[in-house]
Amino acid sequence: MGILSTKRIGIVLALVWLGIMVYLWFPNLLPGFASKSKNVDRGIYRAELFQMMRLNVSNLTDAVHVCITSDKDTIGGMIALINSIYTHSKHPVVFHLVSDEQSVEHVRTWIKETKLHDIIYEIKAFPSKWVEGKIKLRGGRPELGEPLNYARYYLPRLFPDLNGKVIFIDDDSIVQADVYELSQVNLKHGHIAAFSSDCTGGSKRLTMRKNIYADYIDFKNKKVKELNISPTECSFNTGVFVTDIDLWRKENITQKLEYWLELNTREEVYGNEIGGGGSQPPMMLVFYRNYTHLEPNWNIRYLGLTPGTSYTKSFLKEAKLIHWSGTFKPWGRTAQHSDIWDKYYIQDPSGKFEPIRRYNKG
Repeated sequence: MGILSTKRIGIVLALVWLGIMVYLWFPNLLPGFASKSKNVDRGIYRAELFQMMRLNVSNLTDAVHVCITSDKDTIGGMIALINSIYTHSKHPVVFHLVSDEQSVEHVRTWIKETKLHDIIYEIKAFPSKWVEGKIKLRGGRPELGEPLNYARYYLPRLFPDLNGKVIFIDDDSIVQADVYELSQVNLKHGHIAAFSSDCTGGSKRLTMRKNIYADYIDFKNKKVKELNISPTECSFNTGVFVTDIDLWRKENITQKLEYWLELNTREEVYGNEIGGGGSQPPMMLVFYRNYTHLEPNWNIRYLGLTPGTSYTKSFLKEAKLIHWSGTFKPWGRTAQHSDIWDKYYIQDPSGKFEPIRRYNKG
C-alpha cells in the first residue's frame, strides 16, 4: 500500500532507538558512526545525543544524574571522584560538571584522553559574576570563599533542562558503592533535599565542635532570631546531598540562599563561629528542619580535618562514600588514607595538575 502499518512504524522506531542506545553505551561497536564524530569530544557528543533523545529517555528509568563542581586547584579531585563513581556503577550515570572558565577545556581533554572517554557528561563554566560582591568570609578557610564553592546554589540555572533527582557530591570525595542506591533515597513529603546529619554515624565524634547550629550561625543577628531556630539544633553536611531539582525551582531555593548570602555581606549572619563561613550556613538556614536524613555511610567525612588517621581501614572499607572535608585534601602534601584516593586518581595527560604530596607506595 506504500504506507507502513502502525506496527511496522513501531518496529522501525524501536530499532532506531536501540541503535542510538547501542552507540551511547558501546560506541566502539559502531565504528562507522563513531568516525563521523572523531573531531568531536566523544563525551560531549554522547551527552548531546542523550539530550536530543530526552523525550524518550523516560524509558531509561534507572539513569542517575550526578553534579560535581571544581576549580583549577581541585579538578584532580573531580576526575578521581568521577572514576570512582564510574567504577562502581551498575546503572547509567550522567555527569553534570561545573568548573571555572579556564578549566573547562582542561577537564574535557582529561576525560577524552583517558579511560573516562566513554562517560556521558556535560560541562559548564560557572559565571563568577553570579556571586560577585555577595561573598564575605569572617573566619575559616580562605578557599571557602571561592566562587565554585557556591555553584551548588545554582544547579537549576546551570542546567535548565535537568529534571527530577540530582545528586551533588563535593570533589574531595570518593564513592565506593553504586551511586544508584543514593539516588533512590525517598524524600519525605514536603522535603526538597536529603543531607547527612552531623549527629549520627561515626563522623559525629571526630570534631571538637558540638555539631550544632551555634557552631555556624550568629544567633545575635535580628533576622536569624526571627526564624526561631534552636541554637542546639543538630547541624548537617552540605557536601553530599540529593535533591529534587524541580522542587528546588518551584520553592525558589536559589533566591532564598542568595538572600542570606547577600545579607551576610551587610551584617554578620555567620563566619566568626567555629564552623567558619563558606556556602554551608545559608543552606543550614534555608533547610532548617526541612530535609530528609541520608544514611550515615553515604557521607563518612572529616578525613581532611587532620593529617592523622581518624578511621580504621576496615571501617573505611565498608564506607559507601568517603569525604575529605576539612583542610587536608587527598591531593595535598599530607592526607590520611590517601591510598584510597590513589586507586581512582587518573594522571593528567596534559601534566597541568599534579598531587602536591609525595606518594607513599609502601
